Amino acid sequence: MTRKQIHFNGFVQNSPSPHASGLWKHPKDKGATHHNLKYWTDIAQTLERGLFDGIFIADVLGTYSVYNQSHDAAVKHAVQLPAHDPIPLVSAIAAVTEHIGIAPTVSTTYAQPYKLARQLSTLDHLTNGRLGWNVVTSYLESEAVNLGLKERLPKALRYNRADEFLQVSYQLWEDSWEDDAVVKARETDTYADPSKVHAIHHKGTFFDIPGPHLVEPSPQRTPVLFQAGASEKGKIFAAKHAEAVFTKHTSIESLRAYVTDIRTRAQQFGRDGEDILVFPMVLPIIGETEAEAYEKYEALQNEVSYEGSVALLSGHTGIDFSQYDPDEYIENIETEAMQGNLNLYTKDPHRKWTLREAVKNHGLGNGTAKFIGTPTQIADQLELWVNEGGADGFNIAQAYSPGTFEEFVDLIIPELQKRGIYRKEYEGETLRENMFGKGHTKVKPTHPARNKKANLVQI
Repeated sequence: MTRKQIHFNGFVQNSPSPHASGLWKHPKDKGATHHNLKYWTDIAQTLERGLFDGIFIADVLGTYSVYNQSHDAAVKHAVQLPAHDPIPLVSAIAAVTEHIGIAPTVSTTYAQPYKLARQLSTLDHLTNGRLGWNVVTSYLESEAVNLGLKERLPKALRYNRADEFLQVSYQLWEDSWEDDAVVKARETDTYADPSKVHAIHHKGTFFDIPGPHLVEPSPQRTPVLFQAGASEKGKIFAAKHAEAVFTKHTSIESLRAYVTDIRTRAQQFGRDGEDILVFPMVLPIIGETEAEAYEKYEALQNEVSYEGSVALLSGHTGIDFSQYDPDEYIENIETEAMQGNLNLYTKDPHRKWTLREAVKNHGLGNGTAKFIGTPTQIADQLELWVNEGGADGFNIAQAYSPGTFEEFVDLIIPELQKRGIYRKEYEGETLRENMFGKGHTKVKPTHPARNKKANLVQI
């Protein structure tokens, strides 16, 4: 019996200490040098040495200014501010690596599909088919007002726009140029056959785009699509479009329920539920002994900025927690921002969280699960979440950068390889092949990118 192989992405953001508030000042952290190219090329080469599928680059286009209705706390504590553009990192990383994929975040709310499709196709060419795209709809009010809107669009409208955005993108990537359109025939002075390059003639609610696509077919055509839907609308969107979902859970039970739910929903769009890979986020804290690991955990928590963490949690949830008693329990709340980050604390079946407890937890790894222990113990936890929780892999977060990645690659990866549940070499040449297996360069036929009937189903 073949044992299920685990997949990993390195979870990063072009910011000093994006997922551990205040730890930019940790003696092992180099996040303050994130504006230097070597910082990123070193991370990429470390993760490729660890045979990771990809580098997952989170991003926001605004400031965390919900807390106290001010960006002051975000500025002071480097709460994903400064926030540099992730797209320029793609080519730089590709130039110093051969296998690892790169998946930047781009918002469908503030981009235009014709231009973005061109940009991503170009990057898929330059990376030789190693591009992914983390599709987001953007949750910060500050993003909206700085990008020309009077206020943040309602969640349902954001997802409806995103759905049509991808419908357009699929037509450009998959339908506009036939596989053999580029002929490069010198004898007839023909670079590409005009009869095999087609306008898409899209007319919809949000976009009227005639086409054709500006870029010839790239190795993957459609980049690997990541999504992180947690609200009802977000899960429907992910079930239709995502090839991999990024999610947060603090228990196997909640992960298992999510995996079952998202795969059942996928079947409603004519997809095989197994075609969606689930990547919960995990923060590993590794010690030579269990006691040493927990001592490290306590020391890291003591380094975390409380004010920075509450500013982050307020921004993630859209709720100004400066108005709350820190020792008050936070109950079920719905939000137009990131519902998943709120659900971690308001819908936890195992405990009730006070605001103070939630902030302390959120400040180290953005509230994600912490796997704390020896390399053997952490490998046990990873294997358990795969076998019993249904995870296909994990987005690995960092406490201090790039040390957390270095420790994981040096100490955890060999343990997983020894157990026969992690590869010893890359299987394919493209990101999609390394995630789904050799030969799976293109998106699957049942995916809406290629299944025209499914593509037209509204979410």
